[in-house]
Amino acid sequence: METKSLYIIRHGKAEDPSFRKDDFSRDLVEKGIARSQLVSEKIKKKISLVDERTLIISSTANRAAQTALIFARTLGYPEDRIMWEPSIYEAHYLLILKRLNDIPAQYDRVLLFGHNPGLSDLVDYIADDYINLKTAHVACLTLEEGLDYSTLSANTALLDAIVDESD
Repeated sequence: METKSLYIIRHGKAEDPSFRKDDFSRDLVEKGIARSQLVSEKIKKKISLVDERTLIISSTANRAAQTALIFARTLGYPEDRIMWEPSIYEAHYLLILKRLNDIPAQYDRVLLFGHNPGLSDLVDYIADDYINLKTAHVACLTLEEGLDYSTLSANTALLDAIVDESD
């Protein structure tokens, strides 16, 4: 059984909140697009293989969906296989964990795109490692040997790295 990997990815930098546009509809700004592209290239070097055992799940909020599409294109992941998950938007980390627990064991690599504070809290819970995930940053985790996503819970993953736009 291959060790499972989990990539927790916060959306790229988005438009500032305003009364003209609801939060869900906020789009990435140029800086957010550029950073997402740069970080996705770094992740491509970390993930040795993107195939049918790879799954991308994303919040349906514009900024998360746009970030997921940038990563999918960089990784060569078919856009029509992205699993769009409305429940991730503004979700508490335990609700995000519940969604991860539903992932079939056939997947070895999962990339999850969403929002703070839920994503940072999730990493803290499953890896017992407090982080504050910034925009377009990726928490790279490995599940304990022998575990799959259905058994992911408190302290069952190891935070391997935070990938960001810096060298």
